[in-house]
Amino acid sequence: MKHHPRHSRAGGNPQSATTWIPACAGMTGKGWAVLRVLFLKGLRPTLAAGLMGVTASGVAAAEPRWTYRGELGAAHWADLKREWAVCRQGRRQSPIDIVASQPGPAAPLQFSYRPAPLRIVNDGHTVRVRFANGSKLQLGSGEVLTLQQFHFHTPGGDKLRGEEFPMGMHFLHKGSSGRLVSLVLLFRQGAENPALQALLPHMPAAGMAEQTLAQVQLNPAQWLPANKAYYRYEGSLTAPPCTEGVLWLVMKQPLEVSAAQLAALHRLFPDNARPTQALHGREVLESP
Repeated sequence: MKHHPRHSRAGGNPQSATTWIPACAGMTGKGWAVLRVLFLKGLRPTLAAGLMGVTASGVAAAEPRWTYRGELGAAHWADLKREWAVCRQGRRQSPIDIVASQPGPAAPLQFSYRPAPLRIVNDGHTVRVRFANGSKLQLGSGEVLTLQQFHFHTPGGDKLRGEEFPMGMHFLHKGSSGRLVSLVLLFRQGAENPALQALLPHMPAAGMAEQTLAQVQLNPAQWLPANKAYYRYEGSLTAPPCTEGVLWLVMKQPLEVSAAQLAALHRLFPDNARPTQALHGREVLESP
């Protein structure tokens, strides 16, 4: 697992300067002036640089750098870019702790997942597997959704009655209307997971280009639990820009992952789960 150095408050420990000056190397005089103003206003240097979207070359980045922990972590996302204000102000944010639920019109899930050549990338935040083979999910007799990708979170993000899971997977689907639906699998530590064990040798390190391994066929259906019962709630993306309007389907049956497999994932990316968010009166429905 990667560890990030701790920084003192702005104006405190001079050690913090050694962590942010290299990141700002090559910045123009104007850039330094703006950063100095932000620093004097009490922002930590790394957060100030994040607000400016500074890259190592001193050129403004297309998007601000963000993390899940620390000065550019979830508590600060809304400060990094104006369009990310919903990360703090939104009232339908994810993940959540599912403490209570109501039986409701939760249609049975019909999966039409198909094997596809492995298309995989490590973006530094997570390992992501993409699909473009027409794998489908249908909610009862309703809209048919196309599987776009799945990725990993440690810990799992959503909780069940206060229980935190060491790993979660998000299967992101998209409907013809553009509607996003995230199917969540949660994992307890226990036995080795066969599907993950088969995928681990092909997981790349951060910074490598996305790759397609035609000789490796991956069937997303092999990850699914036997029990297809689930919880349903209205939520958001769990990373910036925290867009709301995402339908969340959290499978009731947790799966298992071994301690060795969790350690292998931690070597590939740091912990990457956003803290649970307030319900703000949302209702969680559950299928039979």
